[in-house]
Amino acid sequence: MSVVLTGAVKKLAGRAGFVSRPSADRYHQTAIPLGGGIAIFTTIFIILLGAIAAVKFAGADGHLNWLKESVTVHVPGFLSKTGQLGIILLSIAVLFLLGLWDDKKHLGPFLKLAVQFAVALAAAALGRIRVELFIENTIITTGLSAVWIVLIINAFNFLDNMDGLSAGVAAIAGCILFTAAALSGQVFVGALAVVLVGTLLGFLVFNFPPAKIFMGDAGSFVTGFLVALLTLRTTYYHQAQSGQWYAVFMPLVVMAVPLYDFVSVTALRIIQGKSPFVGDTQHFSHRLKRHGLTDTQTVLTLYLATLCTGLGATFLNQVNAVGAILIFAQTFMILTIIAIFETTAENDGTGN
Repeated sequence: MSVVLTGAVKKLAGRAGFVSRPSADRYHQTAIPLGGGIAIFTTIFIILLGAIAAVKFAGADGHLNWLKESVTVHVPGFLSKTGQLGIILLSIAVLFLLGLWDDKKHLGPFLKLAVQFAVALAAAALGRIRVELFIENTIITTGLSAVWIVLIINAFNFLDNMDGLSAGVAAIAGCILFTAAALSGQVFVGALAVVLVGTLLGFLVFNFPPAKIFMGDAGSFVTGFLVALLTLRTTYYHQAQSGQWYAVFMPLVVMAVPLYDFVSVTALRIIQGKSPFVGDTQHFSHRLKRHGLTDTQTVLTLYLATLCTGLGATFLNQVNAVGAILIFAQTFMILTIIAIFETTAENDGTGN
């Protein structure tokens, strides 16, 4: 569905003039159709809404009994979660419309942040998309979770600065989070991860370098929200099974590469006296490209870095304290290698 819809949107966006044109804060040299976010949102929305309808109407009447018992046993649990899933659908719909509006009209950063926080707070409070470990105060957990959701939304928005980068990194993160959910026996969280990963892989057919379509803010907002949701709803720590509480830091390790880009480019802009909300070509992918890498080589390098940190994160709930320290150290060293590589690129004597 994602491949078909992305291909269709690409043609329609080009004909309608809904394109991203070359500018000072863009690295591409030709007009590229926008609207990939339309395909991403529509695919996810149709599949989730279709799942609710199928289980609610067919499952309740016993019309799904032809499926294996290992599937039908989850019908009552799914039906009990439809309210939360409805909140999720409403949240991504609002973020999609906000991003699509921004793609067309270039909204101010504070309006976007205000809407993002409103959606995040509603999702955390009403949809229970929040962290609940060790903190019993719902107000505190709701606030912290809302900040985390907005942070991840904007991290993937910032990461959408080169062909295939944001979608590919999100797909890899989704696979890692699916693994964690599967190991915890979380059927619904794992299924949502599969839907997200499949949608992004379909979009990457047209977005991998050289990109034929961009996801735009409409796509990056939805993608970032769903990745944030997966990080918050996946269970990393089972007190009854293990005392390895440091597994709760798995999302930070999985998100190390997107967060590094967000923090580093924001710091650079502030140091230079610029607004952190104004786009430019100072993202770490651009800095790596100035080293002489092609778009494909740059994207694959960052895929590899994300996969390396993500694979380490999957072992956090299986190792002792020394093992956890080694995983954190490995993550730091991977980011340090990227930092050294890109810093060398900017000081290689070429003037670039």
